[in-house]
Amino acid sequence: MTEPPNVTADRRPGGRTARVRAQVLDAVRAELAESGHEGLTMEGVATRAGVHRATVYRRWRDVGGLLADTIAAAGEIDWQPPDTGSLRGDLAALNQEIQESLLVRPSFAVALMAASFHSEQAAQAQTRLWADRYAQCEVLVDRAVERGELTGQPDARSLLVAATAPVYHELVLLRADPDPDLPGRAAAAAVLAAAGGAFTDPHQQGAS
Repeated sequence: MTEPPNVTADRRPGGRTARVRAQVLDAVRAELAESGHEGLTMEGVATRAGVHRATVYRRWRDVGGLLADTIAAAGEIDWQPPDTGSLRGDLAALNQEIQESLLVRPSFAVALMAASFHSEQAAQAQTRLWADRYAQCEVLVDRAVERGELTGQPDARSLLVAATAPVYHELVLLRADPDPDLPGRAAAAAVLAAAGGAFTDPHQQGAS
């Protein structure tokens, strides 16, 4: 993932630079989780992190820079998509991870989504993060094709969005009560639609 605008922190592993970045970003997560975007300030982050505020201003410039780097750091985590042996199982496991991240209180994932509506830098960083995550998860569809679960070459991104969207819709938009069956049910619906050709890649179809 490319570095977000206005973030000049040195990404070298180890040393004081890395420690300061970790302290500051941990403080951003804690402040977001506790107070949301509205309560996030450079001074509050500096105080919680135990870092001089001049350092925070010099390296991140503003709240947008802090948010963008916090989101970028999430993309640096060595996360791997589920591998359960079936597309339905993989999608259900992925949805379970998403649901847990949205239900935990306070939810850092929800706080970041809300913050992205108030900062263009954060919005761009979040778009890159989600695009990268969906690209990582395309392997789930590739494996399903190799196993013979799906015929042809479906549009992996469309299938993944269809599988995961119900979780976000129910929990973030509708604020529905948690449903332990939702991850599996949404996965099953997406697999059934995919088997029926709902996500056939139009470019592949035209080439055949």
